[in-house]
Amino acid sequence: MWGHPWLRCPPCSLSPQAGMDGAPPPASPAGLSAYVAVSQLLGLTLLATTGAWLGRYRGGVAWHSPLQFNVHPLCMVLGMVFLQGDGIVAVFESHRTKGIPDMYSLHSWCGMAAFVLYLLQWLLGCGFFLLPGASSSLRGRYKPQHVFFGIALFALSIAACLLGITEMLLFNIKDSYRHFVPEGVLANTLGVLLLAFGLVVGYVLTRDDWKRPPLAEELALSMDFKTLTEGETPDGGSQ
Repeated sequence: MWGHPWLRCPPCSLSPQAGMDGAPPPASPAGLSAYVAVSQLLGLTLLATTGAWLGRYRGGVAWHSPLQFNVHPLCMVLGMVFLQGDGIVAVFESHRTKGIPDMYSLHSWCGMAAFVLYLLQWLLGCGFFLLPGASSSLRGRYKPQHVFFGIALFALSIAACLLGITEMLLFNIKDSYRHFVPEGVLANTLGVLLLAFGLVVGYVLTRDDWKRPPLAEELALSMDFKTLTEGETPDGGSQ
């Protein structure tokens, strides 16, 4: 069962208060729980704000109707990774129905780049860490790049969302946007929340002292994998 990484319990055969070696589990670093809670609160607020904007000012969400375009911002904010495929399909079909050209704006370029790079990140992650072909040393060399591009993709997704919000406002309320109309203020608030969410998550990810140390069972599995792939025994010798 997955949960907060600092709160994961050892196997059921052991005491819930001890690790494999009998030592108590490490305490959560000071401040980490607060930042995680803030990030989750921002995420929920993002969803609520997006729903309020689309529902109150853009007519809601529907697939086979003029409201199909609204599926795009909803899916991209709701899940920049898990649901962005539906969001991309929705915007292309909406453009085709309305006769709008595709892939001409900076928003569309950043969004498509994030989508394609995510697919590459996912495929490379599976190849290096899930499939048994890569050696332990090769995985170790690739891991820093995998972590970096994961953070970079998150930042690129935030940027694409911010550009998309501005583009959507200019398309729909271009003449009144500068007069601080309620829809513009709400959409700007959504942009600020996106930026705050990205900053909080980025701060958590870059704190080395908040990274969970590997559990004893994970170290054992890593050593077993190294033995199988590189022919090394746990004491560093060869089989």
